Amino acid sequence: MPEAKEMNGVFIAVDVDDAIRDDAELAAKLEEVCPVDIFADDGGRVKIVEENLDECILCNLCVEAAPPGGVVVKKLYDGTELRR
Repeated sequence: MPEAKEMNGVFIAVDVDDAIRDDAELAAKLEEVCPVDIFADDGGRVKIVEENLDECILCNLCVEAAPPGGVVVKKLYDGTELRR
């Protein structure tokens, strides 16, 4: 029997700029503002919870919580992005 492949991020991808990935304050803030738990504070580091990506409701809270260009939400189904 073939092994089942998990398909995370079919509709949504999230990019976090490397310059802010180790910002402990931002990691906590992103974890707090995301209503669908896409972000986790991993010991003061921003972690993307891959299995929750397609739960994104495009609320833009993460984009607004991060500095300009820090977080980009990519809509894979139409090629557009949420960014500031």
